[in-house]
Amino acid sequence: MPFVSRPEIAGTVGVASSTHWLATQTAMTVLDRGGNAFDAAAAAGFVLQVVEPHLNGPGGEVPIVLWDARNKKVEVICGQGPAPAAATVDSVRSAGITDIPGNGLVPACVPGAFGGWVSLLRDHGTWPLADILEFAIGYAEGGYPLLPRVVLTLQMVESLFREHWPGSAELYLAGGMPEPGQRFRNPRLAETYRRISREASFEAALSAFYSGFVAEAVGRHCEGAFMDSTGSAHRGFLTAEDMAGFDACHEDPLTVDFQGWTVAKCGPWSQGPVFLQQLRLVQGFDLGPADFLSAEHVHLVTECAKLAFADREAWYADPNFADVPIDDLLAEDYAGARRGLVESRASLELRPGAPGGREPRMPRREAQGVNIFRGDTVHVTVADRAGNFVACTPSGGWLQSSPVIPELGFCLGTRAQMFNLDSDHPNHLEGGKRPRTTLSPSMALRDGEPVLAFGTPGGDQQDQWTFEFFLAHALFGLDLQAANDAPMFHTTHFPSSFAPHDAHPGVVHSEPMPAGVLDDLRHRGHEIVEASPWSIGRICAVGRDARSGMLKAAASARGGQAYAAGR
Repeated sequence: MPFVSRPEIAGTVGVASSTHWLATQTAMTVLDRGGNAFDAAAAAGFVLQVVEPHLNGPGGEVPIVLWDARNKKVEVICGQGPAPAAATVDSVRSAGITDIPGNGLVPACVPGAFGGWVSLLRDHGTWPLADILEFAIGYAEGGYPLLPRVVLTLQMVESLFREHWPGSAELYLAGGMPEPGQRFRNPRLAETYRRISREASFEAALSAFYSGFVAEAVGRHCEGAFMDSTGSAHRGFLTAEDMAGFDACHEDPLTVDFQGWTVAKCGPWSQGPVFLQQLRLVQGFDLGPADFLSAEHVHLVTECAKLAFADREAWYADPNFADVPIDDLLAEDYAGARRGLVESRASLELRPGAPGGREPRMPRREAQGVNIFRGDTVHVTVADRAGNFVACTPSGGWLQSSPVIPELGFCLGTRAQMFNLDSDHPNHLEGGKRPRTTLSPSMALRDGEPVLAFGTPGGDQQDQWTFEFFLAHALFGLDLQAANDAPMFHTTHFPSSFAPHDAHPGVVHSEPMPAGVLDDLRHRGHEIVEASPWSIGRICAVGRDARSGMLKAAASARGGQAYAAGR
């Protein structure tokens, strides 16, 4: 029996799991006060913007997958903002930029997170926005314990802040370098939330953010030039007019059936379909209970991931702008043909397919500068006794990646770095277009009812870590916490979504595995990078036992700050 760090949480009133204990506690408080899962998730989401500013913020984005028990269907809310109208391949190149930088103002898209959370509350919640924001305002105004990782991040960017980003220095370094665990406040962000919370309706709050004082401050900020990873200072393309045109949209999910399960994901403006493609590919192999974490298991999952992510690079984009052959990519016969490429030895090639007979195109890139200050992501997922489920993966607006807007207390996102400047590629930069993001919440159903909602930070690794977690639970029978605690692995074989888009063909990163597994993988041609125990993955999950109706939850022990709770 594998080691399990914590018990699987069980309850009947509600369960929550997030990447920070304060957010999980917030969600449970909302549930205990009579709020539903959507109220709880949104309250936790706003708290995450305060307490994990190196991982997400109000200037970022959030994709949401949900099941509203009243409607009896899975829905997606796209809180991913688009590129500014003036952001085009030509406009970026005319600024002397050959690849979209990973920090500064050039890669800023419209901040979609606020619209995503408010749309969730307006259309599915029960609480007013002022009550939801109470928790985030309290932490921003009264203070919260600063995570050690925030301090390490600030140490890396201290000279950038002091020399080039004065608003960031004023907020984070005014009293010198902070210490881990110290009580930290963000009074400007508290006042931003407070002004919005005074609005009488959700629509008025959206107007204050996207057409009012927030949009005006964003527009003024982007008129200034700030140093970025190109080594030069550049202005942003984002304007108040871009902000005013945003609306978080509701979409149908993409789904694939797998051995009695139905998995629902966001569309090809996310990387979510790679999870579904991996399911199609793995389904053709005979992996049984005895194969869990065997060399054969790790090899097959890794080789299938290489094929799915190669398709992501060639085909995925905002389907409102590009003709993405998603039906062909998810078709069983396409997976069957691709499955034949999986051999006994590791592939060192990047091999996108030709869905529907179309020829794939990998983006042409010209590297410029480096991005050593990448951010990451957070996650929150909640289920309640009424049968509502929701999984949310907020990200962007990282303190280390864009200069703080002084009057607002937060910075913009950098998601446009996931576009390319190859005009012939589906995911090239265009005004009004959503970048193909890495953010990828998940929901799984059995017999037409939700039984699992989950997600993780991790960029390109999200749909590798959660895929392995899902197999451990659905295929190999581990409970949610045991599936979370099992050794994790991933490949960096394909180009990174983050500037400068490096790739490491054949490389597999792995936590310690059962004896002989890593040596066997090396003999199969994989280049193994051995990671320390408890260092890969930060999965959060909630579920429901279909027989007993008991709600379940789990959170990764890795990193020491994600927690699950229930009652």
